[in-house]
Amino acid sequence: MQNLLCRDGEVYYYPYFLDPSECVFYYQIFVNKVKWQQQKIKLFGKTYLCPRLSAWYGDADAEYTYSGILNKPEKWFSELETLKRKIEAFCKHTFNSVLINWYRNEKDSMGWHSDDEPELGLNPVIASVSLGQPRVFKFRHRFDKTLKLSICLENGSLLVMKGACQRYWEHAIPKQTKSCQGRINLTFRKVVSLS
Repeated sequence: MQNLLCRDGEVYYYPYFLDPSECVFYYQIFVNKVKWQQQKIKLFGKTYLCPRLSAWYGDADAEYTYSGILNKPEKWFSELETLKRKIEAFCKHTFNSVLINWYRNEKDSMGWHSDDEPELGLNPVIASVSLGQPRVFKFRHRFDKTLKLSICLENGSLLVMKGACQRYWEHAIPKQTKSCQGRINLTFRKVVSLS
C-alpha cells in the first residue's frame, strides 16, 4: 500500500475495509447505542456548540483532553469491541480508546487540527473508520502551505495515520454545499499515561 503523503508522515487508505452489510449493521448500532453528546468549545472567548455529535469510549484509564474538553471514557460495548479487534488485527496495533463523531448532515464539520495531544505520544497510530455518507477529508502541511491532499472517505473505508503525520500535518472535514446524509466516523487511538 502506497503512503499518500509526500513527506513528514504516513497516511494509508483502504476503501473497502468493511463490506456493505457490515456498514449498514454498524451504522444502525452506533446511531442507537452510542451515548451521543454535543460538546461546547471556547474560541476567542466565546462558547459554541460543536458542529457534530460525539462520544468517547475506551478503557477505564483512557482519559483524553482535546479542545480544552476532558473526556472520561464510556465503557466498551460488544459491537464496538468487535470492530476494534478487527482493526487491531489489520493494523497490527492495539488501541485503548475511540473518538466517535456523527456528522448528521452537510452542515456538520470538523475544523483544521492535528491529533497531537501529549496523551497520544510522539508518533501516534490513528485508525479512522467511516460509515454512511462519503465526505471529503483534507490534509494540509503545517509549515509548507503548498502541500495539500484531499481524500473522499467512502462508506466502509479505513484511513490509517501514523509516523510524524500529526506533528507536520493538519486535517479537517469541511462543511458541504450540497445536501448530504449522515456519516459516523470512529478514530481509534492509544492514550498513554502522563504520570
